[in-house]
Amino acid sequence: MSDTVTTTSSERIGSLNALAKCADYSFVESLRADPQAREDGQDHDPRQVFSGHFVPVTPTPISKPEYVAHSQSLFAQLGLDDGLADTVEFTKLFSGDLSIAPEPIRNTGWATGYALSIFGREYYQQCPFQTGNGYGDGRAISVLEGVFAGQRWEMQLKGGGRTPYCRGGDGRAVLRSSVREFLAQEHMHALGIPTSRSLSLYASRDETVRRPWYSEGSFSYDPDQMGLETVAISTRVAPSFIRVGQLELFGRRARKGEHPEALNELEMLVLHLIDREYAGEIDSQLPLTEKLLELAELFRARLTSLVANWIRVGYCQGNFNSDNCAAGGFTLDYGPFGFCEQFDPNFQPWTGGGEHFSFMNQPTAAARNYQMFLLALLPLVADDESALEQLQALNSGFSAVMQEKMEAMWAAKLGLARFDKALFEELLALMSATPVDYTKFFRALSELPEKIGALEVSFYLPSPQQDVPEQLKQRWCAWLAQWHSLIAERVATDGSEAIKQQMRAVNPKYILREWLVVPAYQAAYNGDYEPLRQLQTIMNAPYAEQSAEIEAQHDRLKPEQYWGLGGVSHYSCSS
Repeated sequence: MSDTVTTTSSERIGSLNALAKCADYSFVESLRADPQAREDGQDHDPRQVFSGHFVPVTPTPISKPEYVAHSQSLFAQLGLDDGLADTVEFTKLFSGDLSIAPEPIRNTGWATGYALSIFGREYYQQCPFQTGNGYGDGRAISVLEGVFAGQRWEMQLKGGGRTPYCRGGDGRAVLRSSVREFLAQEHMHALGIPTSRSLSLYASRDETVRRPWYSEGSFSYDPDQMGLETVAISTRVAPSFIRVGQLELFGRRARKGEHPEALNELEMLVLHLIDREYAGEIDSQLPLTEKLLELAELFRARLTSLVANWIRVGYCQGNFNSDNCAAGGFTLDYGPFGFCEQFDPNFQPWTGGGEHFSFMNQPTAAARNYQMFLLALLPLVADDESALEQLQALNSGFSAVMQEKMEAMWAAKLGLARFDKALFEELLALMSATPVDYTKFFRALSELPEKIGALEVSFYLPSPQQDVPEQLKQRWCAWLAQWHSLIAERVATDGSEAIKQQMRAVNPKYILREWLVVPAYQAAYNGDYEPLRQLQTIMNAPYAEQSAEIEAQHDRLKPEQYWGLGGVSHYSCSS
């Protein structure tokens, strides 16, 4: 890695020339390009990629790009001036036109291949060649890597055009899905969840693509019409975009001896992952095997913590395949995601997801991805019995670590000094039977209510006039009394206000409810971006008490007209 100019907190990058000074391409400079790739990056047709860590690809700029939004929070963290976001040059660069970038920013980006496993099972048929050599970043193209304010970041265009991995697709993203991802990444960051970030969002003023989606007022399970939708490009940012599926691809090639350099390429990628994501925790002087064992343990800790935090805030990663699992242990992909409103352990917003990726099954899905992560590492320690046993022990211990993280999370949400299984199991039963709004219930509980009436703001009753059935009410009262008896010691020691503050800090008031997002992207289609920006501001302060007007609109139960509505209560992966 070269010496790089970085920004200080007192400086702000206000031009592309200043931005270029931060460029530092560790991925493409330390890893191998596909030997069959074109140097000019004009590589946009589906084909097999047999070796190499990346393919140089020139993004396809969107037509007549228009500024939609940017993340003031991320701009500040990177040292970028807010005024840069809607300048002509910045808009061109991050809507796919690398030709205007000053050196040393490269005029080609790069796309990577990866493998696919679904719930711990390897798949090849999603690859058009049935070999696994054509599956990867079909429309995501990294365009810049650099060091900003002392931290390394990679910037990737989503919807940046076709790559060799496009599988016949058009390489584009539509405004609807781009708005969702742009808002969700910054909302998750504000919630305290490790995640990729949103830099900017641009829409084309005249380029459209056809996509299946739901007609207005449709209650169809699957999209019931084809329509023209506005093209957009969002730029997502992360320390790296190395996925478990990426490691899998190179692990499979090494395991099968698909080419002479397969094992070496796997080792190079793993060591690069350590440099990019774990350098502060793994000593660079350690032997390879020790590095791998530490990596496996650290990733397990990050992944279990991540999933526990997803459940803490009601987030469901509806398509938690290995290729949507970041090897750095953060939330990577925001395709078919959603936030649980009416509590349901089997909540799954994506019509193609199934129970295996449902809300409360995410710990099990994570365990399967971790298993595939370890499988990818095995060729590097194939002759080391001790290392193999230690990796197996780490895999066997995943569930116990996951359970420990979950119990600590539930205890924090409930304000308890320690997890109480009986109390928790009765609560889950009551939340399902009533039923309750997941976010509103825990936020109401954070006020340490003495009576059930204070919790009823979170209850989904058949009608506003209907009361909670008497038998259910008695169970709630008994649960509330038991809960108070368990927190009494903490109240006596710390005081009730301290417990309230602790609970409010883990139980958000505002979540990104889909019926709030839909009007924002519908307005954006008509060229009105203000609703999106207003929602962005609200969702970037999810734990805060906000104005009475905001509370009335954004902190309420899901309105009746949205239940079962296609594109709101459920949606396909179309984007």
